[in-house]
Amino acid sequence: MRRKVLTVAAALATGAIMLSGCSASSGSGSDESLTFVCSPQEDWCQLVASAFTEETGIEANYVRLSGGEAVARLSASGDTPEFDAWFGAGADGHIAAHEAGLIEHFVPDGAAAIPDEYKDPEGYWTGIYVGALSFCSNTDVLEKLGIDPPTSWQDLLDPKLKSNIAMAHPATSGTAYQAVWSQVILNDGDQDAAIDYFKQMHSNVLQYSKSGSAPGQMAGRGEVGVGVIFAQDCQKFVNEGFTQLVATYPEEGADYEVGAVSLIKNAKHPEAAKKFIEWSLTAEAQDLAATVGTYSIPTNPDATITDDMVDPTTLNLLDADISEMGKARNELTARFDAEVAPAPKS
Repeated sequence: MRRKVLTVAAALATGAIMLSGCSASSGSGSDESLTFVCSPQEDWCQLVASAFTEETGIEANYVRLSGGEAVARLSASGDTPEFDAWFGAGADGHIAAHEAGLIEHFVPDGAAAIPDEYKDPEGYWTGIYVGALSFCSNTDVLEKLGIDPPTSWQDLLDPKLKSNIAMAHPATSGTAYQAVWSQVILNDGDQDAAIDYFKQMHSNVLQYSKSGSAPGQMAGRGEVGVGVIFAQDCQKFVNEGFTQLVATYPEEGADYEVGAVSLIKNAKHPEAAKKFIEWSLTAEAQDLAATVGTYSIPTNPDATITDDMVDPTTLNLLDADISEMGKARNELTARFDAEVAPAPKS
């Protein structure tokens, strides 16, 4: 396994929540509506659906599911999927879905503008944003514990943090799987060592949530000292009033997420879905995220970079093989479930 600092060029739950007032029409190939899985935070999902409808006249429904939940839901649907496209969640989840025969090959118009490292060379998914993993800490809580915000993975093993860490479960959350895969990379591909690390950290974890961003909210409320989440989510919570939160980054390095969009195999509304995917790659669509406080880094070079977005050139980001990561997802998350902690139930 290689590790490297990203260069500037490379930088460039099952609760269903439907957008109210929209209803999907039947008929294969219809351009009138679509239903998509949406994995980012709720307010971004709402804006994406409404903005696409306003732009195209195509009614957009969505169901908000984290990455692991999305793969499970798609698998359960079999050859008659309830969704047409999948927006967001790490590319590893889309790869796992492709491995299971759930994703359709589709190279959208506009994909040429997206850097090669942020799209599938075989054309099964395309990146729409990039997120850096962080430790989102409540400085008030940590001050009472007598420790500084963590700056390494080893800091999370400090006994002073007993029951004071929250992270999602990798079986339901792509965010948490990024943390697990970070340990795989740091241990030169040794998955046993990665699992052993989380066994050591387990006594410090108060709760494994279903949602990847939930640990940041827990830290903001003072329920734990540290949440393992993406930096863009931590910044969102700071801007929403949790000003005692601070994001730090592991000095050993951490994996980064390429949030992707893909076409569901056997979609009921494939033409509408393709238009949605093509729209999501535009700079205008990607600029919407920051307007609702989501500060992931857009993949379209013409999209706007704001001051609230982390500068990836300042971080030690690990060089992950996204394909390998996606193919290992099911087996590795099953091991975490069996050997570290069971996944949270609905």
